Amino acid sequence: MRGNLMYRFTVFCIRVYSRIMLKFDTHWHGNLPSGPKLFVANHPSASDPFIIHLLSGEHLSVLISGNAFAMPLFGMLLHHMEQICVSAEQGKEAMESAKARLQAGHSVCIFPEGLVSPQSGGCHPAHSGAARLAMLTGVPVIPVGVYLPREKNFYISSNLSGKRTAAYWYLHGPYGMTVGEPMQFTGNMEDKDVVRSVTNSMMAKIHELAEESERRVRFIPSGVRLPVT
Repeated sequence: MRGNLMYRFTVFCIRVYSRIMLKFDTHWHGNLPSGPKLFVANHPSASDPFIIHLLSGEHLSVLISGNAFAMPLFGMLLHHMEQICVSAEQGKEAMESAKARLQAGHSVCIFPEGLVSPQSGGCHPAHSGAARLAMLTGVPVIPVGVYLPREKNFYISSNLSGKRTAAYWYLHGPYGMTVGEPMQFTGNMEDKDVVRSVTNSMMAKIHELAEESERRVRFIPSGVRLPVT
């Protein structure tokens, strides 16, 4: 119960922040299906794993860098919110946690790139984890395309996690998300060609939706604040 209350309060704070600091724009291609879902999205800033929670009225577990979990207090908050710690050393454990959450009827979000997209534009090559989760669990995949003007990202470095870490955070300005229609994937996870095909299909849709977000956000008049859904 305490974790659930903390989750709702934290998402409320994210929503308030977004209303004040972001020109937030979200477009939906359809309604979200009931039951567990796997959200997949591109990753233009370190802020995305937190803002993505605004898409779902249900509890959402997001795969987040282990560096965030290593920060005092903040890492404890993420644990209480049932977010999923992922690092090079814990990749397999993170996938098992994500699978368990989906099979228990909860929704999960994963960024297939595995790290923040290049500041110069585009995306990093996608890892296969999202495809494998989708085929293993059979849950609907919800593709999300995020756009933000990357020149407005703030480069922030710190030693709070016990080692020097740095990331590009997006704190203010237009932020667009386009949520696509559910996708369904099946296939043999042992077949690398099938896994790669599913991964490519996911990323192609994410790219398409991100471009749609960009076209829409670029036409938001200066000073206009759109509602946070």
